[in-house]
Amino acid sequence: MKLILTILLFFGFCFSTFAKENNFFDQAKKLFEEEKLEESKFLFQRNIVYNPKDAKSYLYLAKIYKKEEDNSEEEKNLNTALLLEPRNEEAMYLLIDIELNRSNFSKVEELKNDFKKICSSLCEKISSIDSRLKEFEKKDAS
Repeated sequence: MKLILTILLFFGFCFSTFAKENNFFDQAKKLFEEEKLEESKFLFQRNIVYNPKDAKSYLYLAKIYKKEEDNSEEEKNLNTALLLEPRNEEAMYLLIDIELNRSNFSKVEELKNDFKKICSSLCEKISSIDSRLKEFEKKDAS
């Protein structure tokens, strides 16, 4: 009985140590906030290795790629974040921003309608999207 209990405690300790070592998200977020993009990117990617369904890591990677002006990687990570968490407002808003910059207005309207359905904390961004769309319409009319 003592042997079984010892084995269970050993594996429990190993598992909790392994889980703590492999939760890199908090460290990566702190580095991101300190503008240490390369270090934070590495830790977000490492976190994804151990937690491949962590939508937040993909979102932060997208933010890093946005700062690095790597549009394809930014979009890829936003799409992955939305695939894992379809109601992720921030990821959807950032994807709308990409489509606005591309002047892909039909896609913007589609995403905006989806965004309206899910927004809870970023609903004020809808007016920003609408005003940017109106600016583009004014430019096209001139």
